[in-house]
Amino acid sequence: MTDKASGEQYFTANPNADHHFQQFDFELLGHQLHFTTDSGVFSKSTVDFGTRTMLDALSKTTIPTGKILDLGTGYGPVGISIAKAYNRKVDMVDVNERALALAKQNAQKNGVENLTKIFQSDVYQNIDQQYAAILVNPPIRAGKQVVTAMLQEAIKYLQPGGKLIAVLQKKQGAPSAQKNMLLAFGNASVIHKNKGYYILESTYGESSDI
Repeated sequence: MTDKASGEQYFTANPNADHHFQQFDFELLGHQLHFTTDSGVFSKSTVDFGTRTMLDALSKTTIPTGKILDLGTGYGPVGISIAKAYNRKVDMVDVNERALALAKQNAQKNGVENLTKIFQSDVYQNIDQQYAAILVNPPIRAGKQVVTAMLQEAIKYLQPGGKLIAVLQKKQGAPSAQKNMLLAFGNASVIHKNKGYYILESTYGESSDI
C-alpha cells in the first residue's frame, strides 16, 4: 500500500509529521462507520481502495471460528468493520503509535471497543497466539523484506484451517507475493480481483492447489 498524498513514513513507530486531524464517514461491510485520522498514517483522507477490495472479498471465503488479526491496522478500518459487521473479536496491531491511538479512538466511537484489542507490534514481534485469520494490506514502501515477513511468517500465527488474506496491486508485486505465500503454506489462491488489486488467500494445513 502506498500513500500518494505525502512522503510520510506511516510504517514507522513515531511519525514526525505535524498533526492534521480529519474526520469522515465511510460505509464498510454494510455499516456506516466514523473515522478520525491524522497526518503520518496511511490513507488519511479516505479508506483506500485496496482495503475496501479486501473487505469485499470476505464474502468469497469462509473464516473459521476464532479471533482475527488485523496486521498493520492503521487507524482501524479493517478491524473495526469486521468487529462491527460480524461480531468477531479482532486484535489490531501496527508499528505506528499515532495510528494506534486513532484506532483506539475509532473503535470506541464505532462501539466495538469490547471486541477489539489494539496494541503495538512490529510485524509479528508482539504476537503470541494463533488466529482464525490474518488480514493484511502490506506497506509496500517499507520494503520487500517487511512485506515478505508479513506473508511468510503468518503461518506461525494461524490455527489449523486459519487463513492469511492479503491485498496487493499486480504492478506492486501481487504475483511475487502469491509465490511467497505458496512457498510458506503450500497453497495460494487469488480469490478476487478489482482494478489491478489482487486478493490472495492461503490456508494453514491445506495442500497445494496450484
